[in-house]
Amino acid sequence: MTYTTSVQTIPELGQALAQRRKLLNLKQGQVAAQSGLSQALLSRLENGQLTEFGARKLMAVLAVLGLELTFTDVGAAGTLDELRRERGGTA
Repeated sequence: MTYTTSVQTIPELGQALAQRRKLLNLKQGQVAAQSGLSQALLSRLENGQLTEFGARKLMAVLAVLGLELTFTDVGAAGTLDELRRERGGTA
């Protein structure tokens, strides 16, 4: 199964992780426990309530969800300002 999504912000990251978790029919508590996080922290991430999320925590959640990071050159996907304008946000 291939799952590809592009995220630019932590709220978008949380949303993408929640979608993946639901696709795998996993509960927040399961993912949180397996990744060493509290369910409350995972919930805040998925609901866009965090401004920061550590790399170790992210890698643990990605591992539980069977995901890995892939990087794309900005020029290939547009600049952050261009992407925000496309999505109706402010630059």
